[in-house]
Amino acid sequence: MAPGDHALDVPPPDEQPSFGNEFGNEFGNEFGNEFGIAEALVGLAVGFVLASVATSLFATLSGHPHHPSGYGTDASSLAGLWIGLVGGAVAGTRRGPSRRHLWPALVEDYGATLRPWPDIPLGIAVGLASQYVLVYLLELPLLPFVPHLFHRLSEPANSLTGDATGPGILLLGLLVCVGSPLVEELYFRGLLLRAVAPRLRYLGPRLGPVASVVVVGALFGLVHFEPLELLALAGFGMVLCVLAWRTGRLGPGVIAHMTFNTAAYVSVVHNR
Repeated sequence: MAPGDHALDVPPPDEQPSFGNEFGNEFGNEFGNEFGIAEALVGLAVGFVLASVATSLFATLSGHPHHPSGYGTDASSLAGLWIGLVGGAVAGTRRGPSRRHLWPALVEDYGATLRPWPDIPLGIAVGLASQYVLVYLLELPLLPFVPHLFHRLSEPANSLTGDATGPGILLLGLLVCVGSPLVEELYFRGLLLRAVAPRLRYLGPRLGPVASVVVVGALFGLVHFEPLELLALAGFGMVLCVLAWRTGRLGPGVIAHMTFNTAAYVSVVHNR
């Protein structure tokens, strides 16, 4: 853990490093872990299985197996998936250099730290730019081929909040805007990116990192299973990979991911 860093849930110190010192990790430098691929793959597979089991169990316990609550199904699915993703990340630390204590291992192995300056303003700016500029630009090529494209792009989010009211809206907001960014950044930019990077280092000091960012970003888009949103989600995933690589921390990406999801969620809830 570098001087000036602190865990994601620890209040900031009085003095923060200057903005200009935050981007020392050039793409050619050593980055990544020699472990984690097996744990990432197993964690993802286990997560999908648990998500399926959780949704089936929820449908049965709700008393409406053929018409379960939409947001309840989504919440139970996320819970199952997260167990697998977090479990994979935790299992990976058992093979890393910091095996004895979990939190220091997450910090050392995955860069699970946050510096309020510049991580918070940087993350907010990247999240908003990605939601309102990057998504539009990446989806624009589909416009001639997909009727009512931007309306259809909003359908998954509208479906997510479809029958939610009051506490349900709040619960979904916490899951989507807080839970998902924390878990997904730990898994994709902490465990997976740092596991993939050394395996592609043979491609060279420039192409290797670029290939790592593309592979992890593309997988991030694919696992959301939203074909029309694939380009936008993959592109955003690549942006988050660059943030994690260049800063050496998950903090900026977590804030950007929270901002990205929150902007979309607030818009959907407001327009219901």
